[in-house]
Amino acid sequence: QVQLVESGGGLVQAGGSLRLSCAASGRTFSSYAMGWFRQAPGKEREFVASISWGGGSTYYSDSVKGRFTISRDNAKNAAYLQMNSLKPEDTAVYYCAAGTRTVPARSPLGYEYWGQGTQVTVSS
Repeated sequence: QVQLVESGGGLVQAGGSLRLSCAASGRTFSSYAMGWFRQAPGKEREFVASISWGGGSTYYSDSVKGRFTISRDNAKNAAYLQMNSLKPEDTAVYYCAAGTRTVPARSPLGYEYWGQGTQVTVSS
């Protein structure tokens, strides 16, 4: 089992940057694919990015490709989401998730464990 805790959210102006962290408990973190999702008020949770268990494969939604970078450090049991060139439409609660699929899923249904979320607000 894995417990996830996100941090690093906050208020930033458009064009700015934030780095989200996801700290995981458990000794089997390296066996999980990791994903980042976000949910804005009144909207469904949407895929942002994902990374394979070894970090060799990464996937991004079209809306963040080229601006966001997902990474992980299995020695530290952590995953990260570097967000650059932030836009007001990036405002949402961001969640990290862990799943056992070999190829990281784009659907929330592909992840078994979730963090509590961290708020990101981008002002115009």
